[in-house]
Amino acid sequence: MRTITQVAVLALLGGAGAAWHLYGDRVGLPPPLELLGVKSGSQRAAGGGAAGGPVGVIVQAVRVAPVVEKVESVGTVRAREAVIITSKVAGMVEQIRFAEGQRVAAGEALVQLDAAALRAELDQARALLDDARNQLVRARQLQPGATIAAQRLETLEALARQAEGRVRQAEARLEELRVTAPFAGRVGLRQVSPGALIQPGTPITTLDDTSRVRVEFSVPEVHLARIRVGSGVTARSSAYGARRFQGTVAVIDTRIDPATRSVRVISEFDNADEALRPGLFLTVELVLEERERALLVAEEAIDPVGDRAYVFVVRDGRARRQEVRLGLRLPGEVEVREGLNAGEPVVVRGVQRLRNDLPVRVVETLARPTS
Repeated sequence: MRTITQVAVLALLGGAGAAWHLYGDRVGLPPPLELLGVKSGSQRAAGGGAAGGPVGVIVQAVRVAPVVEKVESVGTVRAREAVIITSKVAGMVEQIRFAEGQRVAAGEALVQLDAAALRAELDQARALLDDARNQLVRARQLQPGATIAAQRLETLEALARQAEGRVRQAEARLEELRVTAPFAGRVGLRQVSPGALIQPGTPITTLDDTSRVRVEFSVPEVHLARIRVGSGVTARSSAYGARRFQGTVAVIDTRIDPATRSVRVISEFDNADEALRPGLFLTVELVLEERERALLVAEEAIDPVGDRAYVFVVRDGRARRQEVRLGLRLPGEVEVREGLNAGEPVVVRGVQRLRNDLPVRVVETLARPTS
């Protein structure tokens, strides 16, 4: 009978100990031996309890620093303006006036088609115009007393206008045989040769304005409310190693992609050295929010319990267990959005030995974040 009683007592003590490990330490309850009025030898020997003196801890003050919250995505470089150069009319290539890869100005001639027949037509139209104008001038300068029918004068005026129209038409057709750059940029590879007969729409070369480029990428819809036109964008490419390119958000799409639940964003980058080529793959970081005075604590100070987080703050010589709301995670540090004030001493080492309102002794105060 005595043996059964001893087993029951041991089972009771074991159950109380397990329950304290699961719950009591989180809410600051004393260990089960203390509940039963028993002090273990280890408690009497160590300086970790009330009987043995305050627990030694290492603390660090909550520091204030700026933080930048970002989201990462991938994108592709596009030229701000890009076009395939073609001819409006059919013709024989007479001259190619550009070199591959050359930078050209807006309106600069790129290709000249054979215009011999049109030049002859233009000369003929100009001759007819001159003749019509001369007849009209002579009719208007008749000597006093000479008469001319009003109908004849109207006919001469009509002939002059028709001749002017034919000249303008020939000049316009002649201009179409001169293919020019619609904007300033850099031409690509040549796709025609002198003497080739080309048709309307035949590709001649490409033209890209890369002095300023656009990068398109997608951002999850959960960040939509924090995306702003003008927000900073940082891009990098494996082609350029550690180099970083700085741009800004230019356009935010008005629709959400229902398949990916993301929104398309277009950013613009200055590209004076033309390092960013159209089609280049980039990893981009979009700035969502910048906080100049964020509160930061060491990562090891955080004591997570389920979906909550706690820290121990030293106040009046005791470890006060404080619930906090976390924000951005940085290397070795965590942002605290609620629950702490700047400069408060937070326990960063020795957290596992603490419970709420336990007397503590600060043995070291760290001046810089722990790694």
